[in-house]
Amino acid sequence: MKQVRPKKNLGQHFLTDLSIARRIADTVDACPDLPVLEVGPGMGVMTQFLMEKPRQLSVVEIDRESVTYLKEFFEKKRGRKEEGEKMRDERGENPRIIEGDFLRMDLRTLFDGGQFVLTGNYPYDISSQIFFKMIDNRDLIPCCTGMIQREVALRIASQPGTKAYGILSVLIQAWYDVEYLFTVDETVFNPPPKVKSAVIRMMRNEVQQLGCNEQLFRRLVKSVFNQRRKMLRVSLRQLLPTRKEGCSLRKEEEILYSSPYMTKRPEQLTITEFVELTNMVDSILCTNTII
Repeated sequence: MKQVRPKKNLGQHFLTDLSIARRIADTVDACPDLPVLEVGPGMGVMTQFLMEKPRQLSVVEIDRESVTYLKEFFEKKRGRKEEGEKMRDERGENPRIIEGDFLRMDLRTLFDGGQFVLTGNYPYDISSQIFFKMIDNRDLIPCCTGMIQREVALRIASQPGTKAYGILSVLIQAWYDVEYLFTVDETVFNPPPKVKSAVIRMMRNEVQQLGCNEQLFRRLVKSVFNQRRKMLRVSLRQLLPTRKEGCSLRKEEEILYSSPYMTKRPEQLTITEFVELTNMVDSILCTNTII
């Protein structure tokens, strides 16, 4: 079979080390009873190990050349099975290969609208977008694993007070418990990326509601971290209504501006404190709207 040519515009770096591929596939065992969706299978190096697990498996791939390869590869693999061996997939094809863009998919159409595990060797340039989609569909995705750029993995897993702590840290950890599992050297890819990779696992935590306006929470977190070197009393200004000179502060504004958070920078706040800050800002916005 003709090998797939890695495409730079799709951020393709094909994993060539089978032992690492198996280790990544095994990370989905944290949720053993759920079907699996693999994003960006490429030439199926990880898919073949996911197939060994007694569960339903689908893969989504945007590259048409890779889709063609996968269909041929798994058709031949199925043909080599011993006669009479029962295939696991009730749909008649294992894995189910979906050609399309994961970021544009309606995830509720998969697996009859049920929960599933998300995994993959994610393209570096869209990994953050993939995880934002995961957050938006957190009721469907109790577990997400996979390989991403090491720098991004460190950001996701970092804690308050560190340089890596930022937007991804707060927004993901608000809903998921994050484990940094292991680092992967750049030499095990074709072509080798210029940076190291890392494998992480994110498990849905017990939080059902943040206790604040969640849309404003996300907007606030992004806004202040985009000015992370500034104190919050400065970076929050763009979210607050403009005050006329000489006007006295309203009660809600006094509470916010007297808060100890105002002299801190965003990386110093915990998720709980971001929730409290969101509620303070929200009370000002609501009061301003009413008046």
